[in-house]
Amino acid sequence: MKKRLVVLLTVALFIIVPSVVFGAEESNISAIDTVWVLVAAFLVFFMQAGFAMVEAGFTRAKNASNIIMKNMMDVAIGSLVYFAVGFGIMFGADKFGLFGTTGFFATNITIEQLGLSIPLEAFIIFQTVFAATAATIVSGAMAERTKFSAYIIYSFVISLVIYPVVGHWIWGGGWLYNLGMIDFAGSTVVHSVGGWAALVGAIILGPRIGKYTKEGKPNAIPGHSITLGALGVFILWFGWFGFNPGSTLGFNNSIGHIAMTTNLAAAAGGVVAMMVTWIKYKKPDVSMTLNGVLAGLVGITAGCAAVDLYGAIAIGVIAGALVVFAVEFIEKVMKVDDPVGAVAVHGVCGSVGTLLVGLFAVDGGLFYGGGFSLLGIQALGVVTVAAWTIGTTFVLFKVIKKVNGLRVDADHEVTGLDINEHGSVAYGDFQMRNVDVLGK
Repeated sequence: MKKRLVVLLTVALFIIVPSVVFGAEESNISAIDTVWVLVAAFLVFFMQAGFAMVEAGFTRAKNASNIIMKNMMDVAIGSLVYFAVGFGIMFGADKFGLFGTTGFFATNITIEQLGLSIPLEAFIIFQTVFAATAATIVSGAMAERTKFSAYIIYSFVISLVIYPVVGHWIWGGGWLYNLGMIDFAGSTVVHSVGGWAALVGAIILGPRIGKYTKEGKPNAIPGHSITLGALGVFILWFGWFGFNPGSTLGFNNSIGHIAMTTNLAAAAGGVVAMMVTWIKYKKPDVSMTLNGVLAGLVGITAGCAAVDLYGAIAIGVIAGALVVFAVEFIEKVMKVDDPVGAVAVHGVCGSVGTLLVGLFAVDGGLFYGGGFSLLGIQALGVVTVAAWTIGTTFVLFKVIKKVNGLRVDADHEVTGLDINEHGSVAYGDFQMRNVDVLGK
């Protein structure tokens, strides 16, 4: 009886307290919508822990503290600069369909203008954690050899302008929004932006010492903890139930459907990635299976509200198979060293997932009698976002390399970024074992 009373009081607090705080004058604000969006935002915030665990686990122990610091600063720096400038560029009054011109420091913008039933502050924090997600994707691809100061500059700029411009095009009333592009929760807006930025950064930075032989053959550099990596994937999978369903920005009947499509795509991606690696390598690969789950999640994010359950499974199957071949192509053909597979998971599967909406959307998809119109719009959006992100990040990383320096010294890379960049180690009670990849 007491337990039931506690539960009822807790529910009452969640519903009644926001109503009291907001006051009767703010009649357009829904308390239950606000609670839902904030809970979803907190789940997405927790995804930063997932990214940190995946990246730390898939890389070597001597760089774990550096990974944690980069993920932490993505949130901290991103929260400040997105509030000050990025949010206004993304959701402010439209200019030429390209960027917003109001809303800086949360001024000169109202919930009525945005068509919201939640307070402006709740909407900003929800969008802030999405911006931090886009920024942190790059961390894994550039891991183990990037100057911390260089990464800080990059993180500042992507949250300031690169990501918000794309967000305005598709979510903020920009030109792709007006064309009717569907990217419900950000396969392109969030994930492909992070993925293409990761690709450019990894190319300009160059591979880790010892990654490739003189003949160009890749060497495996195992991460120090597949257990941490798996924990990170489970956290991300959990957080995605805030990422996708939370993008409704309200507590409505579509939440259950979106949660279901999200879960089915993730499950299909993991199963198919496992099967593909089992066939290719004669063993079911653990790290690739984990990335298969993430590929399914990234792939379904654009169309989670637009496709049916069978379409969600199909998207997960495609993404789960694609990520295996994309990782190999990037590593073996392009000779790009991406320690965690961020480019394949977020760049490739984010873009393909967005395209697949044009096939599987119940309303307008090619396979559902909608013709090629939506598919063409999706393709246009994918290509232009890739061009914008690749072009701007190319300039950004080149400038950072020239002015600040992008890569750490070779001896620092060998001994580890933890001790050389931060003066500490992640595992103080353990003796690190360094492989003499320099041949000294």
